[in-house]
Amino acid sequence: MSAWLNIIGIGENGEESLCTHSLKLIKEARVIVGAERHFKIIESALPQDFKRIVWQTPISKTINEIAAHKGMSVVVLSTGDPMHFGIGVTLSEHFSGAEMSVTPYLSAFSMVCSRLLWPSNKVDLISLHGRPLEILRSKLADNARIISLTQNGETPIKVAKELTNLGYGKSIIHVFENLGGSKEKKITCTAQNWKETHLEKLNTIAIECKSEDRAKRFAGGLGLPDKAFRNSSLLTKREIRVLTLSALKPMLTGLLWDIGAGSGSISIEWLLANSNNEAIALEKNKDVCVLIAENANNLGVPRLKIEHGLAPNSFISLPDPDAIFVGGGISIPGVLDECWQRLKPGGRLVANAVTIKSEYTLQKFYENYGGKLNRISISRATPIGSHVAWKPLNPITQLEVDKS
Repeated sequence: MSAWLNIIGIGENGEESLCTHSLKLIKEARVIVGAERHFKIIESALPQDFKRIVWQTPISKTINEIAAHKGMSVVVLSTGDPMHFGIGVTLSEHFSGAEMSVTPYLSAFSMVCSRLLWPSNKVDLISLHGRPLEILRSKLADNARIISLTQNGETPIKVAKELTNLGYGKSIIHVFENLGGSKEKKITCTAQNWKETHLEKLNTIAIECKSEDRAKRFAGGLGLPDKAFRNSSLLTKREIRVLTLSALKPMLTGLLWDIGAGSGSISIEWLLANSNNEAIALEKNKDVCVLIAENANNLGVPRLKIEHGLAPNSFISLPDPDAIFVGGGISIPGVLDECWQRLKPGGRLVANAVTIKSEYTLQKFYENYGGKLNRISISRATPIGSHVAWKPLNPITQLEVDKS
């Protein structure tokens, strides 16, 4: 099938942002989809006879309407680059590559980097449009640079308050309104002194992070301090957590099942390690599920999915994982076998045993499927009166096995 669905990126300068190819597609379109502002800024380029479709809420209504015109010449108007947090990403989940063509314009990210002379490969690019503000936390670190799309004119003041509350009040915020248009404007101020509340709906935020002594660092690396996680004594300690994540290899991307998730520390750091990762935390205790959700929000990964239920019955409705960590429920009959059956080929299973019974279960699994068994012993220096002595953590038996 030849491409009938053409997604075209446009800028605030309207028709001037359109190349000859884009203008031709628009002129020949039978159906054009976009926001009211899109139609307004390229009004002179629109054909005389076409069907106009304005995006509805929920977006699925408009996608269904687009699908109803399959095979006709359809154009979807998008701001900037449709494949960079744009509508092209969403449409690619519903239509095949053979049906679609994408013609991008400059993204807001590219324009902001050029205005500030920031190397784009050294900047974290995120979107707060239709997404929780908490995702900003996963990028915070001293001297980090962040550029974000926004929801509306209220987003900058919310970001400023969030930064100030987290100890990044000295951070410099640049807000660009109407990028690339005749009304483009830049406002710069520190987060703690930010006062602007009446901003254009279309704006982009750039942040130069500057932390105070009390600020927390969430971004980069593995092994957050134990105190970063609220817990009900169910926590994989930092040293064990680092070794466990190393075995899981989160930088390879994929979906993780975190079984017996406890505080959610493993699945949270899995998500922090790679923005393309996904994770499902499985936990039998309802109160602990609430605690996991709090930790995920606090640490900037509200995308963590939480499944309340008892393994292995709770596996039934879940998508097959690329990696599995079993921190609790190892000795429950059928848990490890069901994990192995559901794990994708090429996937990795890691399990940590503390009790003799769960250690025996790992040994039997190891005899059947191979892999590696490691014994991990960690001691921490702890004050005892006026002296310091070693205090051992519970030793861990760790199974690590790849599904070839």
